[in-house]
Amino acid sequence: MARKRTGFYNTIEYIGPRPQKPKRPNIFGGWVILALAGGTAFWFGKPLVQSLQAAREGTSAEERNLMIASLESSSNPGDQLAAIAISHSREEVTYDTGYYEIQFPGGDIPRARGKAEDVIIRCFRDLGVDLQKEVNADMKSNFQLYPQNWQATEPDPNIDHRRTENLHFFFGRKGQTLENTRNPADYKPGDIVVWSLSGGRTDIGIVVPNPTGKTNDPWIVHNNGAGVRWESGIFDQVIVGHFRYTPPAKETAVREKTGAESEKF
Repeated sequence: MARKRTGFYNTIEYIGPRPQKPKRPNIFGGWVILALAGGTAFWFGKPLVQSLQAAREGTSAEERNLMIASLESSSNPGDQLAAIAISHSREEVTYDTGYYEIQFPGGDIPRARGKAEDVIIRCFRDLGVDLQKEVNADMKSNFQLYPQNWQATEPDPNIDHRRTENLHFFFGRKGQTLENTRNPADYKPGDIVVWSLSGGRTDIGIVVPNPTGKTNDPWIVHNNGAGVRWESGIFDQVIVGHFRYTPPAKETAVREKTGAESEKF
C-alpha cells in the first residue's frame, strides 16, 4: 500500500500551456477585409480592364463620339488634332502606297485610299494646316538637308509630304522635339510619334486618349496597313521620333481666343 505524502508534495503541479478561453468567432473581420480588397481592386482595375477590353474588341461609335465631343470642347490645338484623328478613324481607307499626281497646294489622293503619312496630312489639313505646302516651302530652301533616299534632284509636291522620313525631319525643324521615352505620361494628345519597324519600314501616327479616358494610357491613330485605326500599342515598336507641332498662326489664334473668352468674366 502506497504511503500518503504530506506537506510540500501534497499539491500536484500542472506543467504546460495555460488553458485559453475559447475565442468568440469573428464573423465580420475576414469578410470586411475581402470586401475592402475587392472594392479597391475594382476601383483601380476597372479602367485597365475597360482599356484592355477596348483594345481587344475595338471601340464603339458611342465611345468615339463621346471622346470627340470632349476633345473638341478644348482650346488646346493638341486636343483638337486628337479629336480630328479619332474622327478620321471612322473612315474606311484602303492602304495604298502608290504615287499620285495631285494638285498643289491643298492636294490629296482619293480620300478612300492612303497610308500612314496621309493620316497626318489629312488631320492637320482639317485643323487648318496644309503640310503639303509647309513641307514643300521648307524643302525648297533646304533641299539638301532633307533625306536623299529617292534620287530626287528637287522637291516634288506630289509625294514629299507623303514620306515619313521627310515629315520626321520637318517636325524636328519646325516643331518641338520631345524625348523618345517609354513613360506614358510624356505623350499628350496631338503629339506626333514616328516608329522604326522591321525591314527598314517606318510608321507615323498621332497620340490620342484611350476610350476610357484613362490619362496614363495613351493610344494612337495611324495606318500601318490595316486602314486608319484608333488603338493601343504606342510602345509596341521602337520610337525614333516624338514631336509636338503647333504652327505660329495656330498658336496666335488660340491665344486670341483664350484672351477673348477671359475678357467675358
